[in-house]
Amino acid sequence: MNTATLSPATAAAPAGVPVVDVDPYSDAFLSDPYQAHHQLREAGPVVWIPAYGIYACARHESVHAVFNDHATYISGAGVGLANFNKETPFRPKSLILEADPPSHTKARAILARILSPKTVMQIRATFTAEAESLVDRLLARQASGETIDAVKDLSEVYPLKVFPDAVGVGDANRENLLLYGNMIFNAFGPRNERLQKSAELVQPVTAWIMAHCQRENLRPGGFGDLIYQAADAGEITVEEAPLLVRSFLSAGVDTTVNGIGNAILCMANHPDQYAQLCADHTLARPAFEEALRFESSVQTFFRTTSKDTELFGVQIPKDSKIVTFLAAANRDERQWPDPDRFDIQRRPAGHMAFGSGIHGCVGQVVARLEGEVVLTALAKRVSRIELTGAPQRRLNNTLRALASMPVRLIPA
Repeated sequence: MNTATLSPATAAAPAGVPVVDVDPYSDAFLSDPYQAHHQLREAGPVVWIPAYGIYACARHESVHAVFNDHATYISGAGVGLANFNKETPFRPKSLILEADPPSHTKARAILARILSPKTVMQIRATFTAEAESLVDRLLARQASGETIDAVKDLSEVYPLKVFPDAVGVGDANRENLLLYGNMIFNAFGPRNERLQKSAELVQPVTAWIMAHCQRENLRPGGFGDLIYQAADAGEITVEEAPLLVRSFLSAGVDTTVNGIGNAILCMANHPDQYAQLCADHTLARPAFEEALRFESSVQTFFRTTSKDTELFGVQIPKDSKIVTFLAAANRDERQWPDPDRFDIQRRPAGHMAFGSGIHGCVGQVVARLEGEVVLTALAKRVSRIELTGAPQRRLNNTLRALASMPVRLIPA
């Protein structure tokens, strides 16, 4: 991979477009983005970020508008800062994330069929049992004097168990998926030091990732094998099948790891809300949805204009990059009352944590299941989650991630 440092753009701000001079890839921004998000929203529905010469949307209505006009705001030129119309992707493009109709339609239909609500019903019991078993083990370890890290021992362990099991990946070396996901989501930003370091870490495990996209290394009947069955039926080519499996492995773990981690942190920081969940376990699903809104796992995604267009009065030339701030949209005062308050009674329908439109996260039904059953297992067994040290963020160009979260689980 070319990891040369990307120089800030020198293009002058387009006339009439509000300029917000922030660097969304700086350590300070990624550590605590919310004041900058407010600044971006208040400046206008469409703004200009001079550091990278890009348009940006941070309001809910403008982010939603971009995601729901896939003909104008395309994904095939890349959903990161790099413009694949002008440079070669560092790896074969994702058939889901970095594709437009009609090719996207074909691939998405296969994944949507595999990850259907019917599938979720079939795996629910297994996913629930794994969550309950994991929480029981953590409580037993804690009782024997061990300290618990809610990231290393729970939010990483659980998705690395249930999702690769469902895909049909072998048990050995699954932590490689975390390194790979970290690099992939860093690659949606600039070629900065953060990307370079993650690319160096993933170099030794790239062969493992690619090998586990091959049919012979996937358990029969798993999600991965079902993709190959679609190739057998002529729905996709044999060459496309491993790329679709790769989409599972690159996007299906890291996002959920961080969704669950952020949800647990929300519960620890808002004990009154967690108490409500303990009193009513049916709140687990809305609690996870509110955590996704409040601390969005995926912070940003890009689109590229397919033609000269106008967005909320701003003229945008063809082949322009637009960054959408999903996390900022999810705290937009115009969309949510008191948006900086974490409230599991909110029912935040329409949040943008999974995107929207034809490129909305195809695996969101599984991610929601994972979040719901983990929070339910905790609420049944743990009366309070106490932080025993400061949580540490793992900075990523795209994700709101955690590196560690020392906790004490007070048994119910």
